[in-house]
Amino acid sequence: MRVIRVSFLALFFVFSLTCQAADSFSLSSPTIKDGGQLSMDQVGSGFGCSGKNISPALAWKNAPQGTKSFAVTVYDPDAPTGSGWWHWMVVNLPATAHQLAEGAGEPSGKALPAGARPIRVDSGQAVFSGACPPIGDKPHRYIFTVYALKTDKLELPADATAAMAGFMIHAETIAKASFTAYYGR
Repeated sequence: MRVIRVSFLALFFVFSLTCQAADSFSLSSPTIKDGGQLSMDQVGSGFGCSGKNISPALAWKNAPQGTKSFAVTVYDPDAPTGSGWWHWMVVNLPATAHQLAEGAGEPSGKALPAGARPIRVDSGQAVFSGACPPIGDKPHRYIFTVYALKTDKLELPADATAAMAGFMIHAETIAKASFTAYYGR
């Protein structure tokens, strides 16, 4: 019979890994539930839609070590464009930020934390652009994502597109957390 000795240190290491997995990087919203429906607050006002065009409150926790800044995006992969539709993109959120208030995507950008920068999305503006899928389409998916980045600041030109910013975000990502909501009309 073979005796296996397990040290306290080894048990602590296994317990530590288990706890880290339970406390993984996550994104949530008091406004929208994962798998839920967007409300008229998050629906666009234009392109035939008459919503309020208000960005939802978002909160994230348990960012990984080495996080120097965050980026937040909202993307609709179901938009009939051949490349989806970017609804919101904010970069250079400081590492001390762990939430965005409802309405932070308003046109002036003043509701964002100091240093944060909205990026021009597919509506042509650097704002939160609410959902507005074509009438009769199946409900579209709206993927809300926060990225933990290994850089303090993404250096992007003033006229950067969402695709360019997305490239830079992905190049600097340590971890990301997402949830999906739906809307159809």
